[in-house]
Amino acid sequence: MRDKHIHIAQDSHLLKTIYRQVDANMAINSRNFLWKITTKFVFYFSLSVFAYSLLYVVNDPAYFILSFVAYGLVSLLFAFNFSHDFSHNTIFKNKKLNNFCFICIYTIVGAHAEAWKQRHINSHHYAPNVEDYDSDLKITKLIRVIPRSAHLWYHKYQHIYAPFAYTTYSLFWVFVKDFVILFSKDEYTVEKNLTYHLSFWAQKIFYLTLILVLPLVFSGQVWYIVLIGFLLMHLMQSFFLLFTFFMTHHVEQTDYPTTDENGFINTSWLMNQIKSSNDMHPFSETANFILGGFNNHIAHHLFPHVHHIHYPRLNRILYQVLTENNITPNQTSYWGGVVSHLKLLKRMSVADQETPILKDGQHA
Repeated sequence: MRDKHIHIAQDSHLLKTIYRQVDANMAINSRNFLWKITTKFVFYFSLSVFAYSLLYVVNDPAYFILSFVAYGLVSLLFAFNFSHDFSHNTIFKNKKLNNFCFICIYTIVGAHAEAWKQRHINSHHYAPNVEDYDSDLKITKLIRVIPRSAHLWYHKYQHIYAPFAYTTYSLFWVFVKDFVILFSKDEYTVEKNLTYHLSFWAQKIFYLTLILVLPLVFSGQVWYIVLIGFLLMHLMQSFFLLFTFFMTHHVEQTDYPTTDENGFINTSWLMNQIKSSNDMHPFSETANFILGGFNNHIAHHLFPHVHHIHYPRLNRILYQVLTENNITPNQTSYWGGVVSHLKLLKRMSVADQETPILKDGQHA
């Protein structure tokens, strides 16, 4: 696809400078990387197995439900820390091996791996926060974050109902969104041939067997306790997932570039990536270890081919170059990002003067 970002010579020169400075000043020790990534995998895999095994060990229904919730959060962190990097081929040199591991880990959270990967790489990474280009902006009409977008009557309450709506997202993704994508025309996905369908159904069956069938049969808990645990797990997963996700691109300071009548984006690719992303504790090894690099989102968008383990070091170089060029990256703390996101929802709950307020859900 032809790049629709406008060309700005100064930004192109800056991008080359960033790449040159990172190449010159950030040597990657492959042995050290292998040790770190192996240790991290053992930690998250073991924690996931331990949390899951508790479902078949604990007898008290309350502890069983807590174990379900714990497994949901740990497995989500496992996916954060590995499936994302596998999707960008940053762990193994073999792309097929990366993709296989990506599908395996992504399957444990119930979402269809191939559909997400195509959107993430071909749409979101190409033009984040640009309407009609970034597929992440098409998640739902319940939330309005794009300036000058259609304003529906219920948006004036979105800063109130959003946290409650967020708790349903993973259930919606697993049981509705993936199926809608599967049975609809989709410009982001490869041909939906027999292999694609078999992979889809294999992933869904594996997930439902792992997370519902086996606990129902072997946990010793009555069916409604298992169901409560399953639902509460998704509630907590969704809440953590969406707030973390939204804070990477949707806080008060982030930009939403517009397009002209020919679809050209009114900023350069570089500034689109920088100004539409938000970092949280970008130099913290601890935050990076927990969030799998999602807290270093500017670095990730500029260097998707670099594994997230390197981002805190990379950011020291990147931030210096940006500062020297009078560019201030968007940056919040984790909790500051939560507050900033809610403030953005409050600000966007009011229609722009040039935006008509719609009553029936139709677009202007």
